[in-house]
Amino acid sequence: MKEEKMKVLVLGGCGIQGRTVLYDLAPDPDIGEIICADIRFDALEQIKPFVDMAKITTVVLDARQKDQLIDLYGKVDIVIDLLPSSFEEAVYEAALEAKVDIVNANYGHELRKLDSQAKQAGIAIMPECGLDPGIDLVIYGDATRRLDQLHLINSYCGGFPEKKACTNPLNYKLSWIWRGVLNSTMRQGRIIKDGKIVDIPAMNQHDERFLHTIDFPGLGPLEAIPNGDAVIFTDFLGVTDTIVETGRYSLRWPGWSAFWRPLKQLGFLSDEPVKGLAGTISPIDFLDKFLGPQLEYQKDEKDLVTMINVFEGLKEGKKARFTSTMLIERDLETGITAMSKGVGYTAAITARMIARGDIKEKGVLSPLHHIPVVPLLSGLKDRGIQINEEFIVLE
Repeated sequence: MKEEKMKVLVLGGCGIQGRTVLYDLAPDPDIGEIICADIRFDALEQIKPFVDMAKITTVVLDARQKDQLIDLYGKVDIVIDLLPSSFEEAVYEAALEAKVDIVNANYGHELRKLDSQAKQAGIAIMPECGLDPGIDLVIYGDATRRLDQLHLINSYCGGFPEKKACTNPLNYKLSWIWRGVLNSTMRQGRIIKDGKIVDIPAMNQHDERFLHTIDFPGLGPLEAIPNGDAVIFTDFLGVTDTIVETGRYSLRWPGWSAFWRPLKQLGFLSDEPVKGLAGTISPIDFLDKFLGPQLEYQKDEKDLVTMINVFEGLKEGKKARFTSTMLIERDLETGITAMSKGVGYTAAITARMIARGDIKEKGVLSPLHHIPVVPLLSGLKDRGIQINEEFIVLE
């Protein structure tokens, strides 16, 4: 009997990450059809020289219309959702009704409330399946199996230009949505330091007392900025009681925080309309529209993605440290960015694992527990992403 080939729906398939997913899926002989759903398709011209478009069907979609989603879901084996989180409600309600598995790259804390419904529907919902969160969380899960007890988890990830592409005062260019970058500079954080939980208000995220510097192999010093709630992940792993230190940090070239600190204090990231201006323009709206176009990459410029995850704890009664390091660079021939590789390849590899039945669990899943580390890291390596590991017994 001829084996049925996989059918995949990519929501937001014309975005930066979406095009990378199409690039990854199209050559796969086990995939028979790819539906690319979006509101416009001109961006596909960028990948047509490198992708056989024969398997790809384009469909105009309003992703807030649940009926449209359900109709598309009924035609495929798996959905890869690369839309902004603002579409989340309709996207997941439709998945539950259509009873189709779905992979997403956004944070998934709020989705865990759907776990019992997903199990009842017999589907897998896998959020946080990208770069950060995503690859890092798979490595978190691996570390809990390698060490008998965890005392330290520090995770660092950042996307920024190669040195020769640092042609503006920020030393930064866009490898994802600029509004998302701006929002991330007003993100409250939660870390553990000396065994105590420390809450970091969004306004103080870039204060010097919360910053430190790490030395990345081959690049030198990078600035580490608190990035969200690290404790929620140690809670989910069930290791918070033994953790002495944990944090999740964004990496940038030095000087990033010194730029944003005074602007935040002056209210430049406020979403309140500025009085005296025509219309309802807020400071963050202005920065979004004014600075964003100035921060685009040129065709001959690379973005870089760096990631370091550091774990310390006990192994057979001895102190040990496990470190994983990753560096991704943009492919100048295809134009595919380092950031989109980290997100898109991870989502595409995982979607295959779910559709093939390699990941059998149902419900709202997590990369911490449900993505097998060896197949993922092997798949990334096949795509040119090498993750280097070091395990040291300290005493």
